[in-house]
Amino acid sequence: MERVGTLIDKLKKQFEEQQNAASLLGTVQMLLAELQETQISQNTSKVSITMPSVIIAKNEQKIELPIASETTTPEKSAAKSEEKLGWLFDPIATIPTLAHQDVQEVKEVFEINEKLLTENHDLNDRLKENKTEVASFLQASPVKDLKKAIGINDRYLFINELFRGDEDRYERSIKTINGFSIYAEAEYWIQRELIVKIGWNENAENVQTFIQLVKRRFS
Repeated sequence: MERVGTLIDKLKKQFEEQQNAASLLGTVQMLLAELQETQISQNTSKVSITMPSVIIAKNEQKIELPIASETTTPEKSAAKSEEKLGWLFDPIATIPTLAHQDVQEVKEVFEINEKLLTENHDLNDRLKENKTEVASFLQASPVKDLKKAIGINDRYLFINELFRGDEDRYERSIKTINGFSIYAEAEYWIQRELIVKIGWNENAENVQTFIQLVKRRFS
């Protein structure tokens, strides 16, 4: 009851100081809440609380705060204590979480996601296979002119790494190989003039690429 007395004194002081209606209303609501909690703690059989209406005059305006008399029992008081006071506190909206959702719906969402991931993976695999097949086809397709079949990057790579930077020797070699009728003639000449004399490593990637282009020239 000590806090009840404190709140009553505070209300009197606010009224004497002619504070605004909002401040008085807040104190009255806190006083009502405190009285209800005191009533529950005392656990009496019946408690009747009757308070007169408070009329607050401020700047020629009157605000009447009616307070109804109510007779309660311990059962009713306990039930009311579990309810939220809408006029004191704003209700807190409950945000649904995964735990509140239907288990079947969650399972269906997971199954759909898993199916989409599987389909995307299969599509990527098919695209990779098609890309590999196209690349293999291009590598195996025959060419009429060895000089035109060699791209700019490969040409630069061959001159610097296979012909030691000698562009004239590279051009003469390509022209000579283009002039042969069958691959056997070109293979013999490459073995004698390039692999042996220049010292090519037959297992090197650049050498294998060059030889593959020559094979396409006579395929």
